[in-house]
Amino acid sequence: MSLRSLFPALLGLLVCVGPGCSIRKFAINQLGDALSQTGSAFARDDDPDLIKDAAPFSLKLIESLLAEAPNHAGLLLAAASGFTQYAYAFVQQDADEIEDRDLAVATALRDRARRLYLRARNYGLRGLDVSHPGFASTLRANPKLAVQIARKPDVPALYWTAAAWAAAIALSKDKPELVADLPLVEAMMDHALELDESFGEGSIHTFLITYEMSRQGKAGDPAERSRQHFGRAWRLSQGRQAAPLIALAEAVTVQKQDIKEFESLLNRALAIDADADPDSRLINLVMQRRARWLLSRKEELFLISSP
Repeated sequence: MSLRSLFPALLGLLVCVGPGCSIRKFAINQLGDALSQTGSAFARDDDPDLIKDAAPFSLKLIESLLAEAPNHAGLLLAAASGFTQYAYAFVQQDADEIEDRDLAVATALRDRARRLYLRARNYGLRGLDVSHPGFASTLRANPKLAVQIARKPDVPALYWTAAAWAAAIALSKDKPELVADLPLVEAMMDHALELDESFGEGSIHTFLITYEMSRQGKAGDPAERSRQHFGRAWRLSQGRQAAPLIALAEAVTVQKQDIKEFESLLNRALAIDADADPDSRLINLVMQRRARWLLSRKEELFLISSP
């Protein structure tokens, strides 16, 4: 049965039966299973503005089902990944682009993005607690020990929880209690890399391109570590993802003030055919939008001498 025909049937069951009925619980779980798979349909879309408008309804439906089935692992993961991606693509990026024109609006959007990231983090931690009871509390007590219980099937939850948490921290430099959580993020992402470096066609490596530039207490040149992660992300994505190119441009070339490499990386990102990898079409379009915005800010990001 297709997703389109399944939804009306299950919604009809939810309306017709009482809250304590086993049929209702079955319908909720079946609908949850179906809805937790809708992210792939969004990922293939070629219209970011359409997804920007559609995503809030989908996310609120996920939350409504979680109110009925709070331990549904698929829905918890869908909430963690969905809120993270929505906050980055359609809230934080809007804040970045509008800041020069309206600082107050940009500040409000970043505050909203932080709240959405924290919501995503909380769903991710709940999902990890479902798989490994007590995970969240152990994580705070001993991060490196806590993550050792996780296995390869936990990598998506580890990744999205850590990514959301890191994004919230990046927008919370004035909140030391949140910044202090960075070792927890690091433990989760590093263990996810150990378990499955190929997850999301190198998504963990792409995250680490940026993270290595601010990682504390690790020997060696952070820019070199970032480039090593870029190399792995690029190979694992078979050169079909714009995100590693943009991450390297933002994290390394701006700090090194290498405008030629900055332009080269972003132009390579823009040259990627978003239709060549349908499963990554939406994220490539979103990241190409960011590449164009970054190129428009060269004079602000680099010390360009006058001719």
